[in-house]
Amino acid sequence: MKLTSRFALAAGLLGLAPFTAHAKIERTVEKTFTVQPGGALHVDTQGGEIRVAPSADGTVKITARERIRANSEAEADELLKNLDLTIEQTGNDISASAKYEREALGFHFGSWPPVNVDFNMTVPASFSTDLHTSGGGITVGDLAGKVNARTSGGGIKLGKLGSAVDARTSGGSVSLDEARGAVVLHSSGGSITVGRVLGPAEMSTSGGGIKIDSVEGSVQAHTSGGSVRAGIAGALKEDCVLSTSGGSVHVTVDKSAAFRLDAATSGGSVDAAGLTITLEKSDRSRSRLAGSVNGGGPLLKLRSSGGGIEVKTN
Repeated sequence: MKLTSRFALAAGLLGLAPFTAHAKIERTVEKTFTVQPGGALHVDTQGGEIRVAPSADGTVKITARERIRANSEAEADELLKNLDLTIEQTGNDISASAKYEREALGFHFGSWPPVNVDFNMTVPASFSTDLHTSGGGITVGDLAGKVNARTSGGGIKLGKLGSAVDARTSGGSVSLDEARGAVVLHSSGGSITVGRVLGPAEMSTSGGGIKIDSVEGSVQAHTSGGSVRAGIAGALKEDCVLSTSGGSVHVTVDKSAAFRLDAATSGGSVDAAGLTITLEKSDRSRSRLAGSVNGGGPLLKLRSSGGGIEVKTN
């Protein structure tokens, strides 16, 4: 009897399938605000993308693209009644929010919510940004203000930024062209790629590699699922730690940089050809190397559980 009921339920659900497939209807809402330099942009959306670019004037322009899963304009109108879309100005700050009302019983066919809102915006380059989405990617162009970005379901792409950056995603990769302030980048499901960072940098990922072309401050980088590659420019100013549980570590340093090296791996060998190292006692083996480089200084700690370690000069 139970088996028959299950088949009956399955057949019923399959029978509903053609009726739950919806076309995509789009609506657009646009607003423009006049602002002064140094303001802030706050954005929060469910299931949509966020894109921010610098503007050429003292205005903030926001385009909200509503993507509606409906078979007719009338059905789209009904679905939009449960969308709370707010775009407003408070002083010199601009906020944009899109939230869809949850169903009372918490049960529905198909993906939820039935309306997703993408925000496409331009702001003065001096603006700071606070961006949140639960289901889309985030793209930020060349801005001078602070950037805070959070997404649960997409990647994060950042341009040349003039201040501190804190960007985290649970479902994609992170890329950053340049940052002049402190940097915090985290991903639970993708790689991290960075061009140039002038301030201290903290980076971690559980699902990909980390690549840093040039960092001038301290760097803390860890991945559980790939290799770490980093170029440290100039003198080491503070301790640096790079580690991986699933790949190799490759670091490039200036030939004249002075630091203390502590490199160890359980999955390969340590290669530091080209460095002049004063060993600590007899602490040298195929898989471990520790000592002072050019007289010593801040610590450069390198660890790998799944590959080799290479340190070279540029």
